[in-house]
Amino acid sequence: MSTTDTVQLAPQSTSDNQWVLASNNKGKLAEFKRLFAEANLDVTIVPQGQLNIDDAIEDGLSFVENAIIKARHASRISGLPAIADDSGLCVPALGNAPGIYSARYAGEHGNDSKNNAKLIADLQPIRDQQAGSSSSDTPIKGMFVCVLAMVRHADDPLPIIAQGLWHGEILDAPHGDGGFGYDPLFWLPNLQASAASLSAADKNRLSHRGQAIQQLLAQLPL
Repeated sequence: MSTTDTVQLAPQSTSDNQWVLASNNKGKLAEFKRLFAEANLDVTIVPQGQLNIDDAIEDGLSFVENAIIKARHASRISGLPAIADDSGLCVPALGNAPGIYSARYAGEHGNDSKNNAKLIADLQPIRDQQAGSSSSDTPIKGMFVCVLAMVRHADDPLPIIAQGLWHGEILDAPHGDGGFGYDPLFWLPNLQASAASLSAADKNRLSHRGQAIQQLLAQLPL
């Protein structure tokens, strides 16, 4: 899905029931398209790229702060309600890195292969230390985090906030050909599969983003 695609959820939607989706990430846009379509909202979700809105400067220190910054930015420029996602991978063994810097962990924004390679390299000393101890069979835990913020207008004093957490383990090599981001390194032991090997339907049902959207929908006055 390109940033010029509109996520059409209602054939007769007008400007009165349009929301801007504050993201230009193609992987996220594709997931949101599926998730919002399943929700049957009477709104049209317009990706910010269609409105020539550039990415906001994400200078918050948390997922919540950055989600609100992005939502306000898109709403201020468009004059429409806006919904923003801030998400990433947290690994407790690394002090919850890469965290809010997940997309640019290796220094280049959105380079999945470099980000995955850096995560593998950063965890290798921990794996080496474990190999010589009684914790050699202890998996390295991680969790995907998604925070959604929805503002009715740019200066909305009461944004709607929803959060989803998806717990798993971090692999030492990629597994699976689907997904995006850190999906190939995110192992789900109960399914014996990586996030990158799940079908789109299964990922939507289980993921941090799917959980956050369900929380958001439950809070909307629809």
